[in-house]
Amino acid sequence: MTDMKTETKVPGARESGRTNRGDSSREEGGHTHIADGVVAKIAGMAAREIGGVHAMGGGTARAVGAVRNAVTRGSDSGSVSRGVAVEVGERQAAVDIDLVVEYGIAIQDLAAAVRRNVTSAVERMTGLEVTEINIKVDDIHLPDDDSEDEGESTPRVQ
Repeated sequence: MTDMKTETKVPGARESGRTNRGDSSREEGGHTHIADGVVAKIAGMAAREIGGVHAMGGGTARAVGAVRNAVTRGSDSGSVSRGVAVEVGERQAAVDIDLVVEYGIAIQDLAAAVRRNVTSAVERMTGLEVTEINIKVDDIHLPDDDSEDEGESTPRVQ
């Protein structure tokens, strides 16, 4: 019988036994470049996983996205990264996130949870060190906002 080692997970960039020769973007067999859009999508998905995040993006971005969804019948692939801006270097990434939060949620706790989840997802999936995550709360979603959007309110005058 031969001893075979089956690797059950992909080793992280920090676990792979990389040598510190000053050129961390060079790997055995080539160079890996991770685009800003990839990191933005990872960060956007991770932020949306946190309960209390109602929407992403400022008012203008959400309005443009709604129009785009109406025109393209909801096939907006850019909506995942809406409200997320990133700067990606060779070894590090910085993330800016615009949020709309649900009414009643503790904003500081929500921001801390978003930071933890985004940092974990980006570092795990890309191997990049997340240096900072700036969160801007653009709006708060009130429970009454849903009923106004449906247009079922009674008219004020007859």
